[in-house]
Amino acid sequence: MPLYECVLMARNDVTQQQVEAIADQVGAQVEAEGGAIRKREYWGLRSLAYKIKKNRKAHYMLLGLDALPASVNEMERQLRLNEDVLRFMTVRVEAIDEAPSAVLTRKSDDRERGFRGPKPAGRFDSGRRRGYDDREEFRARDEYRSDRDEPRPGEE
Repeated sequence: MPLYECVLMARNDVTQQQVEAIADQVGAQVEAEGGAIRKREYWGLRSLAYKIKKNRKAHYMLLGLDALPASVNEMERQLRLNEDVLRFMTVRVEAIDEAPSAVLTRKSDDRERGFRGPKPAGRFDSGRRRGYDDREEFRARDEYRSDRDEPRPGEE
C-alpha cells in the first residue's frame, strides 16, 4: 500500500485530548479499511503565520499512514467536515521516517540552547554612556595586542 503523511491543525480552543481523539477517529477509519498508522506525533500548540478562521494558534499533529488511496480520500473528507480542524495536508511519501520529525528535534535544541555571548552594543543602551574604545570588540583587540607586546599605533 502507498505511504502518506498527514499534518493537521486543530483550533486552539480544543484540548490536546480532543486533538488525540481526532487522530484516533482518523486511525480507526483508516484501519477499518485495511490501513495502518505507522507514525503519530503531537507537535503542540504553535503560533500561526496569519489568522485562520479567527485563530492565531493551532494544535499540530503529524500522522504517518499506510493506506489505500480511497481510504485517504475518505479520511480527508472526514477532516473537512470536522469543525475543529482548521487545515490539513496529506502528501504521498516513499518511506515514513521512524525518527522524530524535524519539528520535534528543533524544539529540543531550543531548550538546550544556553548563553550565546554578550549582546552587541545597540542603539538603546543602558543609561551609561560608553566611549568609542569601550566597546567589547575593541577591549578584546587591545587585550590581544597586550598579550603580543606590540606597540599600539601612535605609542612609539
